[in-house]
Amino acid sequence: MTAVRGTKVDIPTRDGTADAYLTHPDDNAPHPTVLLYMDAFGLRPQLQKMADRLAGAGYTVLVPNVFYRHGRAPVVPLPDFIASADRPALFEQIFPIMGELTADAVARDADGYLAWLAGRPEGGAGPIGISGYCMGARLALLTAASHPEKVAVAAGFHGGGLATDDDPESPHLLADRITAELYFGHADQDHSMPPEQIERLDKALAEAGVRHRTEVYTGAEHGYSMADTEAYNAEATERHWAGLLELLGRGL
Repeated sequence: MTAVRGTKVDIPTRDGTADAYLTHPDDNAPHPTVLLYMDAFGLRPQLQKMADRLAGAGYTVLVPNVFYRHGRAPVVPLPDFIASADRPALFEQIFPIMGELTADAVARDADGYLAWLAGRPEGGAGPIGISGYCMGARLALLTAASHPEKVAVAAGFHGGGLATDDDPESPHLLADRITAELYFGHADQDHSMPPEQIERLDKALAEAGVRHRTEVYTGAEHGYSMADTEAYNAEATERHWAGLLELLGRGL
């Protein structure tokens, strides 16, 4: 893996300033750019490690704190290791913040992230890729729909609620706006993305002519890629890396 250089940065948006983590190969050269959308637990060392691994594969990676309206990361204090027993109290704080990330808010924020990235010498003005985790999978789809001219590929891993039939802002309803190629690594033990939602999402994308590939990882739970949580699954995580890098290598 290539040596990388990571740093904390601030990004102006229409609603304020988002703190973020930027990492890239340490070679003073431009590289294809990836926007990495966090899970609900937020910007923390685990996501920085994941971004560094992606940077080591040859990409410039930005991980914004999408909860910036509520302060700098960590917005919600976290234990070093998130056990199942910790989740109820954490989500009591997190769910109201998540609820504020409407499709319009996500699009406004993406304006800021993408404009900032386009001006960076480490990346440049070319098309970008997106990788989103849990909540971030929804943000990835919304950004691909709101910025089709800039997003070439997007991936979502253990995302939940991507194709609900009772939410007017469900991402699958925006399939006809997406031009990016998509990849999904769902978890078969994920109650937030049951088989009927996977089927509904695939149907919407197919009807809209969106190039996409869907895989369901056997034995994996919601959050399987996060090594600082009890849901971590090493086999599923490595499978996710293989699928993501294949997508990025083909599309960027």
